[in-house]
Amino acid sequence: MHTHIAEAIKKPDLISLRPDVICLRFETMKIYSALGAVRHLLESGAVEPGDTLVDSSSGIYAQALALACHRYGMKCHIVGSTTVDRTLRAQLEILGVTLEQVRPSKNLRLDQELRVRRIAEILEANPSYHWMRQYHDSIHYLGYRDVADTIAREVPDGPLALVGGVGSGASTGAIATYLREAGRDVSLVGVQPFGSVTFGSEHVSDPDMIIAGIGSAIPFRNVRHELYDRIHWVNFDCALSGAVELLRSSGIFAGLSAGAAYLTTRWERTRDASRTHVFIAADTGHRYVESAYARHAQAPDIDTLKPREITSLDELGHPWSTTSWSDLLVPHGS
Repeated sequence: MHTHIAEAIKKPDLISLRPDVICLRFETMKIYSALGAVRHLLESGAVEPGDTLVDSSSGIYAQALALACHRYGMKCHIVGSTTVDRTLRAQLEILGVTLEQVRPSKNLRLDQELRVRRIAEILEANPSYHWMRQYHDSIHYLGYRDVADTIAREVPDGPLALVGGVGSGASTGAIATYLREAGRDVSLVGVQPFGSVTFGSEHVSDPDMIIAGIGSAIPFRNVRHELYDRIHWVNFDCALSGAVELLRSSGIFAGLSAGAAYLTTRWERTRDASRTHVFIAADTGHRYVESAYARHAQAPDIDTLKPREITSLDELGHPWSTTSWSDLLVPHGS
């Protein structure tokens, strides 16, 4: 029996779509990150029960940090993107979170810069607040050790390919690191949107892409570029195609990042059939109904999609590009 809802909903489901393709499906994955980080801060004495934790979020981390604060008796202040919807806003308010949302922005960079600027103002006015720094503080790796242990325990021995959105770098980076430290042969495949600076696609825009959580308009120090073996850049249409096909073929209703990861996994499996491919579905599809799933009839046939294999970031282009990261002529950010 669980003593708090956060402990219950953090548990992932491993769903075998075929013998060598497994979906690591979460209700909301970042609860692992938030719980592990807050627990470490309390145990190390960096914060005390009742202190206020503050951070920026486009939505998923806000819920995770709110639940972690509720679990450990902390106060929570979130500077949210305009993507924080009515459903989440109501939950945060009831959980006692102080939520403020920045003004609507024309692009992701401005949205993130506004949020970071507001965080600085809050900390200056409230020096006792602790900034969680989800994008930069490596304590957000800690909670994912349990996820790596789950994979090690439930996925049969043998080489793995772990596929997922890069985002802050903590989830895919940490899971792969802990598995490798335990002796598992793991190829790490990161998924990015176009327009993200993290792996150098900022010069290729995708105005339709709404999965800001897997990319970034500003550098994230938690992304350890050297951990990643391959990178895929996927646009909105391709991510939608993957999400729709994932739901149609398996019944798994997940977010757009899961659709992009599923699409990527199908391709990676044709390249290397020697590995079991585990792809991450970080959240459910509910917040993408109007913006994505309602357009399912427009989704391209997934069997018609094929990535462009590139050897230089100058070759990046829609709708889908991929590369062996270590082989790029001019590695970006490494």
